[in-house]
Amino acid sequence: MPVLVAELFRDAILIVYEYPFNERIRTLLRLEDLYEKFAFFLQQEHPLQHHVALSTIFEMLEVAGRADLKSDLLQELERQKQTLMGFRSNPNVQLERLDAVLAELDQASSALIAAQGKTGQNVRDNEWLMSIRGRTIIPGGACEFDLPSYYAWQQGPPQKRFNDIAAWFAPMAPLFGAINLILRLLRESGRAAPMVAHAGSYQQMLQGKVYQMLRLAIDPSLGAIPEISANKYMLWVRFTSQDGDMKPKPSEADVPFELTLCSF
Repeated sequence: MPVLVAELFRDAILIVYEYPFNERIRTLLRLEDLYEKFAFFLQQEHPLQHHVALSTIFEMLEVAGRADLKSDLLQELERQKQTLMGFRSNPNVQLERLDAVLAELDQASSALIAAQGKTGQNVRDNEWLMSIRGRTIIPGGACEFDLPSYYAWQQGPPQKRFNDIAAWFAPMAPLFGAINLILRLLRESGRAAPMVAHAGSYQQMLQGKVYQMLRLAIDPSLGAIPEISANKYMLWVRFTSQDGDMKPKPSEADVPFELTLCSF
């Protein structure tokens, strides 16, 4: 299911659904989702919450395991920089804002280049962490009788656990900084337009134009949930609702929503 976030849009709090058009953006959205989860649980103090934070690092390693992810991000940052540089001569462009974004791109690129080795290699080289990772794959496999040293670490001061987890994640921070910047620029590239799904269904021809991501904003009070499919020729949205047992059923009502197509 696409990433789900709530945000303030105009005068109402809408639910925004995001749908990636390709595998590259799908991977970035998955990593963004994992980072948000990691950041939340890291800031908590209970051992079980820190267990989730550490387990999320292991999930990050699985998703970010592609060797070319770092180079892909560097290429995209450079492409964005060159594209934005072309706007410098445009009299309608706010140079101060443009320079600020270009500085962010340079900073993200420099941090990625400075990050040595494969993403998360410091975690992979830590035998103790790898033993925990191996046990967390098994349901209930990280009990105190399975990993007594891990259990002892969990009983330590919350600040020490925080410092340890933050240190293990630190070498991956430049990767997530670049992901955050690229996704932010992608989201800002689109313009929202009001649409109506008549009888719960909406179709739009894309005429071969390449988009990276779709954003759909809807009032949660409508109780409508979008099921989205798309390719380079067409996008299709079918709204459903949930009954008492949470089973989705097609919506027959007209559903107003905001649609944003994003592309670099």
